Amino acid sequence: MQSLDVQGEKAEKTAGAAAVARVRPGQPRSGLVAAGLGWVGGTALQLQQPELLSGPIYGCFVLLVLVGWSLFAIKNIAIQDRPVLRACVLAGLAAALAFGLTGSRATAYLAGALDPALEGRDVAVVGMVSAMPERQEGGQRFRLTVESAQLDGAPVAVPRQLLLGWYGGVATSGADRAELQRQSADLIAGDRWQITVRLRAPHGTANPQGFDAELWFWEQGLQASGYVRAGPNDVPPLRLAPTWRHPVERARQAVRDAIFERLLAREPAAGAAGATGLVRVAGVLAALVVGDQGAIDRADWDVFRATGVAHLMSISGLHVTMFAWAAALVIGFLWRRSALLTPRLCHALPAPSAALIGGVALAAGYAVFSGWGVPAQRTVWMLATVALLRLSGRRWPWPAVWLLAGAVVLLIDPWALMQAGFWLSFVAVGVLFATDSGANNDRATSTRSRFRSLFTEQALITLALAPLSLLLFNQVSLVGLLANLLAIPWVTLVVTPLALAGVLWAPVWDAAGWALQALGWVLQPLAQLPLATVSLASAPLWAGTAAVLGGILLVLRLPWPLRALGLPLLLPVLLWQPLRPAAGEFELLAADIGQGNAVLVRTATHTLLYDAGPRYSTDSDAGHRILVPLLRALGERVDTLVVSHRDSDHAGGAAAVLAMQPQAQLLSSVAPDHELQRQRPATRCSAGQRWAWDGITFEVLHPQPEDYAQPAKPNALSCVLRVSSGTRTALLTGDIEQPQEARLLAAGAPLAADVLLVPHHGSKTSSSAAFLDAARPGLALVQAGYRNRFGHPAAPVAERYRERGIPVVETARCGAARWSSTTPAEVACERQRAPRYWRHRVP
Repeated sequence: MQSLDVQGEKAEKTAGAAAVARVRPGQPRSGLVAAGLGWVGGTALQLQQPELLSGPIYGCFVLLVLVGWSLFAIKNIAIQDRPVLRACVLAGLAAALAFGLTGSRATAYLAGALDPALEGRDVAVVGMVSAMPERQEGGQRFRLTVESAQLDGAPVAVPRQLLLGWYGGVATSGADRAELQRQSADLIAGDRWQITVRLRAPHGTANPQGFDAELWFWEQGLQASGYVRAGPNDVPPLRLAPTWRHPVERARQAVRDAIFERLLAREPAAGAAGATGLVRVAGVLAALVVGDQGAIDRADWDVFRATGVAHLMSISGLHVTMFAWAAALVIGFLWRRSALLTPRLCHALPAPSAALIGGVALAAGYAVFSGWGVPAQRTVWMLATVALLRLSGRRWPWPAVWLLAGAVVLLIDPWALMQAGFWLSFVAVGVLFATDSGANNDRATSTRSRFRSLFTEQALITLALAPLSLLLFNQVSLVGLLANLLAIPWVTLVVTPLALAGVLWAPVWDAAGWALQALGWVLQPLAQLPLATVSLASAPLWAGTAAVLGGILLVLRLPWPLRALGLPLLLPVLLWQPLRPAAGEFELLAADIGQGNAVLVRTATHTLLYDAGPRYSTDSDAGHRILVPLLRALGERVDTLVVSHRDSDHAGGAAAVLAMQPQAQLLSSVAPDHELQRQRPATRCSAGQRWAWDGITFEVLHPQPEDYAQPAKPNALSCVLRVSSGTRTALLTGDIEQPQEARLLAAGAPLAADVLLVPHHGSKTSSSAAFLDAARPGLALVQAGYRNRFGHPAAPVAERYRERGIPVVETARCGAARWSSTTPAEVACERQRAPRYWRHRVP
C-alpha cells in the first residue's frame, strides 16, 4: 500500500486527489486511450448545446454507435496495421456514444420538470425528508422526496426531489394570513411530513463569470425549489411518522447536532455576540465530519479563500484520499498480523491487495457519511478506477491512468465537466503524476528528503494552478503556498482525525476546536496582508488556456530552456485589459441580483456603481455573492458608489462592495446613524450635484436639500441620477414613487432618456403616465426577482409601457443586461450570450 501512502502525502491542492496509486509505465491498449479522449470530447460537445434535441435523435446516436462497433469488430483485423485510423474510429465511436447517452439522460431528466402552471400555487404534498436539513437564518432548508401531491384536492405531478425552505414569519393582519410561513419544526432526516408548499422552477441569477445555480440544481437532481406555507384555513404542517429510510442522513444530523451542542456548552458566553471561539469553529468541524459547508461562518470562508486553504475546510478529495491512505495502512497491518493465526487468509488475498480494497471501501463509506458530495464522489470513482487497474496487474503510463479516471468520472457525472472543481482536481493530479520522479518509492528515503519533496510538490502545484485559478476565479492567493504548507499537515493529520474521533468520544471535539483556533491565529494575519491575494480581470478563453498550459510547462520535468517557454504563455492573462467605452461614450450593466437594484456605469476611465443589491440574510448579500466577483472579473475600480436610499434591496450589498473597493466614495441619502456611515462617511446626494468624467455628465435630480428636514419614507429620498453623453442619456431612478415623479415634472427636470431604470422595480405606485410621457425612454430596465412576492413589474405598469411602445427588459428573463450609448436600441442579455439547455426559460 506504499503507493497510497505516497500519493496521500502529495494530495495537497486537489479536490480529486484520489488518483493515489501511482502507476509505472506500461503499454495500455492505444484504442482505450483513444476511446477515453473521444468520450471526453463527446461529453463536452453535448454540454455546449443551447437546446436539447429530441430523445429519439439521441437514441439514434447510440444505435449508430452499436452498428458502427459491429462493423469495426468485423473490419478490425484489416486495420490492425493502421493504428492511427483505428484510434480515430474508436475515438469517434466513443464520442458519439457519450453524446447520445448524455443527451438521453438530459432529456429523460427534463421530462420530470415542474409544470409552469403549478408555480406560485399552494400544493399539498406528502413526502419524506431525505437529507440532513441545513440551518439558516430564521429557519431551515431541506430536501423532500415527494410521495404524493394535490392541488385543490386533485392529484398533480410534481418533481420527485424538492429543495424547500421553512422559515418563521408573523401575520400582521387577516390579509396576510395566506402569506404566513410557519415557524420551522425540528426536522429529522427520514421523517414523513404532510405540508403545503409553494414551488417554482430552479431559477438562479445570470451574470458574467457568475455562479451557475441552475447547473448546480441540475447536477444535484433538484427540479423545483420552494418554501413551506400555512395550508388552507391556516392548517399547520403535520409530521406523519418517523421512518428509518435514511439512516445515514439521520446519523449525520445527530453527529452535527452533537458537535454544536458540545461546543456551545463549552462556551456559553458567546450569546448574542455571534459565533466566536469554540462556537465559531463548530461550523468548521461540522463541515469536516459530515460535510455541512453551510455551517461555516462567512468571515471564516473569506479567510480560507484569501489564504488558499478553502479546499481543506470541506469534504474534498484530499480528506477522502487521506482517509483511504490511513485505512489502508491499518488494514494492511492487521492483515499481515492475521497471517500468524490464519496463513490461508494471506495466501487467498495478499496484504497489499486487501489494504487496497479495504482502503477504497472505507473511503467510500466516509464519502457517503459526509454527504456524498460531488468532489467526494469524484474521488471515490478515481480511487476505484486506479485500484482496479492495480488489482488487474496493469501498469499504465500516467497520462493513460489520468485520462481513464477522468472518463470514468464523466461517465457517471457528465456535467462535472462544467465545474471549476473538476478542472482544479484533474490538473492538480496531472501535475503530481507528471512531476513525479519516483524517488519517494524508496522506503529508505530520509525524513528530510520527504519534507523537501513535500515542499517542492506543493510549490509546483501552486505554480501550475495559479493560472487556472485566475481563469476560473479571477483571483489567486499569494500566501497560499505558505498557508498550505502549514495548514495541510495540520488539518489532515491533526484536526480531521480529532474531529472524526469525536464521533466515538465527544470530548475529543474540544481538542479539535482548539486545534482549529490555533490554525486561525496563523491564517488571520496572512489573510490581512496587503498582497495576500491578487485579482485580475477575466481574460478570454484562449488567453486563459494559454496561461494554464504555460503554468504546466513551467513545472514539468523538462530542461529549463524548454520550461522557460511557458513564461510567454502567461503574459496574455497577466496583461489583459478589458475593453472600455471610448471617450464621450458610456455603458450600463444592470446586474442580475434578484429583487433590488445594482447598475454599473462605465466611462473611458471611471466606474460608478448605482446601488448594491439586496441582503438575502445576515450571512449573505448581493455584494458578497454577485457584485464583488463581478467587479473582480471585469477588473473594475469603482470611483463612486451611489446608494439611492436605505432599503435593504438597494443597500444590502454596499458593505461588501466598500470593503473590496476602499477608494470608492459613497454618495447616498442614508441617515447619519446608518451602518454604512460607520464604514465609509457618505456625501449626501442632493439635486443640483453635478460632475463630469471622460465627457460624460452625471447629475443628481432628486432629492431636494429640504427633503431631508422632514420625515419621509425611504423611497421618497431615493437619489435620482441622470447620466448623459450629450446625445444619449440614462436615467436611474431608485424607488421614487408617483409623488416624487410629479415633483420632478413640476421642477422641469430633464427626464428625457434613451434608457430608463424603471422606478421602484415596476411597482404600481410608480411609473405614472405623465412621467413616462416626459421621459419617453427608448427602452426600460426592470431589476426584479423571478416570481417575486411583490408582483413586480405590476400588470398596470407593464401595460403603460406597452401602450407607449417602450420595450421592457427584465433581468429575471434577460439575466445581466448590457446597454451602450453607441448602440442605444440594443440590450445584450447574459442568458442569450451563452445559452445552455439546463438554464431556466421564463415563460
